[in-house]
Amino acid sequence: MPNIVRLIVGFVVLGASIALMFFSFWGWGILGIFISILILVTYFYNENMLLAQWFLRKDNMIKAEVFLKRITNYEKQLIRVQQGYYNLLIGLIESRKAPMQSEKYFKKALSLGLHMDHNIALAKLSLAGISMAKRNKREAQMYLTEAKKADKNKLLADQIKQMKDQLGMMDRQQQVRYR
Repeated sequence: MPNIVRLIVGFVVLGASIALMFFSFWGWGILGIFISILILVTYFYNENMLLAQWFLRKDNMIKAEVFLKRITNYEKQLIRVQQGYYNLLIGLIESRKAPMQSEKYFKKALSLGLHMDHNIALAKLSLAGISMAKRNKREAQMYLTEAKKADKNKLLADQIKQMKDQLGMMDRQQQVRYR
């Protein structure tokens, strides 16, 4: 359902519930207010995105992908903030199938903007891994330092440390090849 329709329906239900309370139907009016709040909240939090995130946490990529595919035109169905998270979720799912193809989704998510620092760190850490797979050490190092800056709560500290160790091993492998 497009966002403008959600807003219109939410405000119509809110107006109807206020009218019900005006005519002394308090129970139905309060129930209508709760329903209108629920409808208006879905403007900011798309239900398909919420379900996809829940299935990603449960590590059920197939169902998460099904809910993300229900969003046919994400530019019209989601607000700008959600568009970044949509691309992040698509990138995470795509990174399991074809890691090199997910780079465009992570870059798009960063360009659209992510509000939470740990999500920015996750996207940059994923881009660092893709850069390492491409044997681009300078770019991988840049993304790792940006991910470390963005990870203020140290949620990804172990993964960043492992990635730095792998980056150091990449140097040793190149030195052995040249000898």
